Amino acid sequence: MASDSHETSPADDRRNDGRGESANERADRNWDELMQETRVMQTGTQILSGFLLAVVFQQRFTDIDNVQLALYAVLVVLAACASILALVPVRMHRKYFARGRKAELVATTSKLVAANLVVVGALSVGVTTLILDVALGRTAGIVTLVIGAIVVVALWLVRPSPVASPAGE
Repeated sequence: MASDSHETSPADDRRNDGRGESANERADRNWDELMQETRVMQTGTQILSGFLLAVVFQQRFTDIDNVQLALYAVLVVLAACASILALVPVRMHRKYFARGRKAELVATTSKLVAANLVVVGALSVGVTTLILDVALGRTAGIVTLVIGAIVVVALWLVRPSPVASPAGE
């Protein structure tokens, strides 16, 4: 899998991509892009977390079986992890932004965003699985889980050709 455009190294800072920006300008731009991606993930995570928190207070919640309860518990933990992963870059920025370490901050945050994408993907597939398992039955839940996992893996690991980088990057 190719690396994201946000992942920087000292070699990336020396490359000439026609932008004419300094290493600091590149780090600032990459940081801004990462923060935008984090905002998008955080919004989705907040919606899913709100749904999960509301579910436990519904009358029908007491009717779920042990498998559904275990899945629910895993999803609550994933939602908490996603929220925490989205907040770590903010804390890191507060601590390091004025110390001239923006390139390192961008590289680390890029890894955190990638990890959070995995968590949010699992959370999204899991919530859909739980809903369909409760609403339509176990078979529908399992089918949803398998298809959801395949779709997420396919979309993330198989780069669509229109966005593939030239020269096999």
